[in-house]
Amino acid sequence: MSALASEHNQREPDRSVQPRAGKAAFPRSARLLRHADFERVYERGKRHFSASMTVFYWPRTEADRREAKSPALSGLRVGFTVGRALGGAVQRNRMKRRLREAVRLSLPSSPVSADVVINPKKSLLSTDFAALLNEVRRAFVVIEQKLGQRADPELPKKNDASVR
Repeated sequence: MSALASEHNQREPDRSVQPRAGKAAFPRSARLLRHADFERVYERGKRHFSASMTVFYWPRTEADRREAKSPALSGLRVGFTVGRALGGAVQRNRMKRRLREAVRLSLPSSPVSADVVINPKKSLLSTDFAALLNEVRRAFVVIEQKLGQRADPELPKKNDASVR
């Protein structure tokens, strides 16, 4: 090896990807993977809108858990959909990586069992990561509040005749 080649190798930064260990990983049990699960969330779920994304969510019931092929744990399962209209493969993959990391950093360990699908908007690519992280955290807080109210039997329902 020539001296020039060895100098070039020493100046090159280490760009290898180091795997995350332990709690830092985004576990498979926290991901939404099946097409049927995505469809259920879109058809029956509620929406939360923010500047960079739309978040769909639906509480998992016992019937949903029984029909699942893999045992669903309690907590949130998150999936991402990024359509071709949002850009080429490079841009779409970058959106998914940014969202995945934001979800990994802000995934709550709540008692609420729900499926969540995040649809980014084109503005996600130009949004600062700290702002994106804040949007994802806010979406999870809203989901916990909305689904927590539904599970609480002492709270009056909107359609309850006794509440006026």
